[in-house]
Amino acid sequence: MLTLDESAVLLAVTRANAIWRVPLTRHGVAKVGTFIQLSGGGGPDGLALDAEGGLVVAHVGMGSVWWFDARGEPKGRIRSPLGAYTTNVAFGGPENRSLFITESESATLLRAELGTPGRALFSHAAAED
Repeated sequence: MLTLDESAVLLAVTRANAIWRVPLTRHGVAKVGTFIQLSGGGGPDGLALDAEGGLVVAHVGMGSVWWFDARGEPKGRIRSPLGAYTTNVAFGGPENRSLFITESESATLLRAELGTPGRALFSHAAAED
């Protein structure tokens, strides 16, 4: 997933239980490093960006979704009321403030309302004149 300014790619590295930051330059990829290190569970899976560059991470095995700001500091945690396999996240709904969460153990789609909207997807961005 590209950061808001498209200067880096954020990757969920499930087996390492981490989010890696891969800086992009004119010459290719720069030094790859750990952006967020998680603990417990199976590791990060699905990712989504909010409109302020914050990162939402589905943490499979923990039954949680973590919300970090653009610097990687925790903003919040959403716990699944049903199972431990939160596997994917996506913004939608009115004003793009609904976070949809797949919970694979119970085969359920959960929804949480966030104060910050999700990043507008390219396909939904307003056309420039």
